[in-house]
Amino acid sequence: MTNGRERFLDKAYQVRTDEETRALYDRWAEVYDEELDENEYRQPARCAQALAERLAPGPGVAVLDVGCGSGLSGIALHQAGYGAIDGCDFSTGMLKKAEATGIYRRLFEADLNRPPLDAGDGAYDAAACVGVFSTAHVRPDAIDEIVRVIRPGGFLVIGLNDNFYRSGGLAGKLDALEAGGLLTGRADEHGEHIVGTGLTGWVIAARKAG
Repeated sequence: MTNGRERFLDKAYQVRTDEETRALYDRWAEVYDEELDENEYRQPARCAQALAERLAPGPGVAVLDVGCGSGLSGIALHQAGYGAIDGCDFSTGMLKKAEATGIYRRLFEADLNRPPLDAGDGAYDAAACVGVFSTAHVRPDAIDEIVRVIRPGGFLVIGLNDNFYRSGGLAGKLDALEAGGLLTGRADEHGEHIVGTGLTGWVIAARKAG
């Protein structure tokens, strides 16, 4: 506890099971935005900018905010000009916070490690996955299902911390999808992640072939 309030950021890197992850984020939901704001969380804005550089924003551009949490990524997408944003998350506590932002068209619960997502093939122009892929959170194979719901020619944007990027699992999965011709035009950009912790991160953007 710090200043009478429990801190959760360090604990996010300590969970090891789906049950621990859900319990942590349900408890964290009430102070999530405040704690990340204090630590200058840069990835939502970085990912929204990366998407806007590739896909012109507009009121009818459909974007799935994968692992939307409390809505920080959705807010960044909305501020970038995207107007048809859906969100999904593993934590019901986080989904309630996301709903309170008022910027989502639709919200639904999803366990990305146990597909399918509640969305049709090619339902979205893009998917943004901000802070989703991490140790003991979402496994790299979940990319297959996320790509499924992106239309041919649509875009995938991922924001993740440097430690998980360097572990190689996600990069290896994306390499395989590129080699198989499903993803093209991939760009990996290093930069700020959570400034207050000193942790840097990566924004990865790619286009679905077609």
